[in-house]
Amino acid sequence: MTDTPLSRRWSAPGGYTEVLGMALPLILSTSAWSVQHFVDRMFLTWYAPEAVAAAMPAGMLNFALMSLFIGTASYVGTFVAQYYGAGHTERIGAVLWQGLYIALIGGVAMALCAPLAGDIFAWAGHTQRVQRYEVVYFQVLCLGAAPVIASSALAGFFSGLGRPWPVMWINVLATAVNLVLDYVLIFGRWGLPEMGIGGAALASVLSGVFSAVVYAGLVFRAPHTYDFGTLRGWRPDRELFGRVLRYGLPSGVQFFLDMAGFTAFILLVGRLGTMSLAATTIAFNINTLAFMPMIGLGIAISVLVGQYLGGGRPDLAEQSTWSGFHLTLVYTITIAACYVLIPQVFIAPFAVGSQAPQSEPMFALAVVLLRFVALYSVFDAMNIVFASAIKGAGDTRFVMGMILLISLLGLVLPTYLAVGLLHAGLMTCWIIVTAYVSILGLAFFWRFRGGKWKAMRVIEESVPHICPTCPENPIGEP
Repeated sequence: MTDTPLSRRWSAPGGYTEVLGMALPLILSTSAWSVQHFVDRMFLTWYAPEAVAAAMPAGMLNFALMSLFIGTASYVGTFVAQYYGAGHTERIGAVLWQGLYIALIGGVAMALCAPLAGDIFAWAGHTQRVQRYEVVYFQVLCLGAAPVIASSALAGFFSGLGRPWPVMWINVLATAVNLVLDYVLIFGRWGLPEMGIGGAALASVLSGVFSAVVYAGLVFRAPHTYDFGTLRGWRPDRELFGRVLRYGLPSGVQFFLDMAGFTAFILLVGRLGTMSLAATTIAFNINTLAFMPMIGLGIAISVLVGQYLGGGRPDLAEQSTWSGFHLTLVYTITIAACYVLIPQVFIAPFAVGSQAPQSEPMFALAVVLLRFVALYSVFDAMNIVFASAIKGAGDTRFVMGMILLISLLGLVLPTYLAVGLLHAGLMTCWIIVTAYVSILGLAFFWRFRGGKWKAMRVIEESVPHICPTCPENPIGEP
């Protein structure tokens, strides 16, 4: 895969040590996010099967819409990485502010989506009680979207600089805030009213506000204001904003399409009944234990690719990617084996507090679905690692186009035909989603191996300065 022997890859530039040093705090950060959602769904399972059944489609629809703005705003991290690698640190504050303006636009757009919740979930055709839960959850999350989007841009500042530890600590603290508020607001503790699924949504919003405030406190302080212009770069920059949209918007659209495809899948599965929807929710929720750490590695790979390309070292960018893939593969195979061999370990937290009579068959069905998760996890690793690498270079349009094509033709339409026309069961739906993830992983692997990404950059070309009085300038004119 590269010419560096495995024995030397640990300490070589772009090797395991460097990738792990960048990735470990990001893995812990994204793992904190997965723990947050895992416990959130666990509490809702204890509260009512209909609540956990509603949380997945409503939460995914909200995140699918919000991901358009999150993916665009967080692409600030790639600009920061390439500016930092090229030594143009004076541009970092300005590009960060463009991401914050995108967050402001996204927050307004998401708030405008809240009144549409009733019509959207009525179309989905779920049971009346599930629909009521879905509407509440979706509306609260939409109204609190702006701080979450802003946090993604602010996190890109630190990750792009190769300083992922603040991102980790903020996410860990935000997760702690969320879990405490989850328990208090869902079940009505400490004298507060029982809010159920609305309390879970409110806890997520308040956690996002906490993250944004702490990030802002760190970013807009010395020495960042002096070294990177995080305060003086506040003015809108039409050219830079346009370039962030040029490269970041395809990333946001890709993120949106990926989430929209899975959201459509979840909504269609919901037509099979509350049991199928709840079991699918639990299986996908457990999958975050494998998925989110891989996202952390993907962010690290994207940052290293951006920094090395900014510094003119595409060979080290490639080596970083392969090192990250090796590490991801080891982790993925290990946890996939656990899904197959000891699934009850993952199911037990959901079962311990659930008293509903339909819970036992629901959990048995989730165990079967975990085998599908184990099967597609390896291909999901390819999807995350190689897509992250080429996005770190700026190849976002290919990623967007591939997600659009494969999501539509390989996930949404087949699931619609299976559920809506052929009246197929849940296992057919999961065969479709497994094939979708596998094809996507192979597509990004093929693009990475093609090497076109090595010549890409998102930052402007540096213009060499010529001294008008130096002997190297024979004309003597500026």
